[in-house]
Amino acid sequence: MTEYDYWKIFPRMPRKVTIGDITIRDGFQHEEKFISTAAKKFYLEELIFAGCRDIEVTNLGSPYLMPQFKDAEELLIHLRGDRFKKKCAREGINYDDICLTVVTIRESAVDKAIALREKGIGPDRLLMMVSTEEEHHFANSGTTLPNYWQEAERCIKKCNDAGMIMCGTVSTIWGSPIGGATDLKDAVEFSKRFLEIGAHDIEHADHDGSASAAQVYRYFSMVLDAMPDPNLHIAHFHETKRVASASILAALQAGITNFEGTLGGLGGQPANFLDDCPTKGTGDYYYDDPRYVGLVTLEDTLIQIDEMNIEHGYDVDRILWLGKQMEKTIGRRLRSEAIINGRTLKEGHMEYARPGLAKLKEKLGEEPGQNIPKQWAAKAVLPEKYCPK
Repeated sequence: MTEYDYWKIFPRMPRKVTIGDITIRDGFQHEEKFISTAAKKFYLEELIFAGCRDIEVTNLGSPYLMPQFKDAEELLIHLRGDRFKKKCAREGINYDDICLTVVTIRESAVDKAIALREKGIGPDRLLMMVSTEEEHHFANSGTTLPNYWQEAERCIKKCNDAGMIMCGTVSTIWGSPIGGATDLKDAVEFSKRFLEIGAHDIEHADHDGSASAAQVYRYFSMVLDAMPDPNLHIAHFHETKRVASASILAALQAGITNFEGTLGGLGGQPANFLDDCPTKGTGDYYYDDPRYVGLVTLEDTLIQIDEMNIEHGYDVDRILWLGKQMEKTIGRRLRSEAIINGRTLKEGHMEYARPGLAKLKEKLGEEPGQNIPKQWAAKAVLPEKYCPK
């Protein structure tokens, strides 16, 4: 007979996961209007109060290229301040459980993070990024892969010496929006390289929604066979074809325990236009229609995992409320379905029931809860031709 216990079918699948949030960095970097510093502080605080403990705060790259992050230092000052720490205490949150990450693609940004650390406002964790397809890597970083690996090695040592940890991101795992198809084995090797040179963990990124569920399961199974500690690995999925929830399920089935998303599915490339002015960003966008760009939504991912009875640590209702606020901040309908439809309620939605069912059942002589005619057998008897062989 078929095995019905999901965890027996997929023995690596976790009962508990960590879901990080990257709204304020990856989510906002693609917006073509400046999101106010006050709004960023609000969402950083509220996400943490709702259960997030791993949060990307900002990008320490050049404000000339990415003016959305010109307030990077102010955000870190806010999160390191006594006022916020007291708020955490009132919410029953252990401040030391919070991990603040900043993106530092190049060495100058790593040096900036170290300087901020010396001032007492630095992040806990930095992030550098390679793509297995070199044209995409060049578009993101401005240099070649061999040169970048040497830079990353220097930066990771600096970072670790300063008391911070480094996440190594591996991108274009399932394909590149520039160079096309890629080989999964290259991404496994790149992950090993990051760990070899001292990275603390690996973000495995589908930056343009290329992944399919079957290939996600295959890749993360390869990853965990090669590097079996699930704490080392974070799954990062973009949503361009409405199939990323299947990728999340496939990653869970393979044994991945760390995920990340953004409120409303915001995100994408750094904007090349901000408010009323063109800006550098990373050049031309990789897509034709901006409605189909961004990450998996934190709200929908959380509902998906919550309804699988997998522990996650979030206040789901608070996150759904935050998603509604985010639509007002951004000024348009975003991509979360959960903020509209909510959870699947076991008690149903009786406000939609048509009146008169109870009276009709009584008139017909039926008992409450009776679903088949009284004269029928209690269990169905299949015709022999339909029975299992």
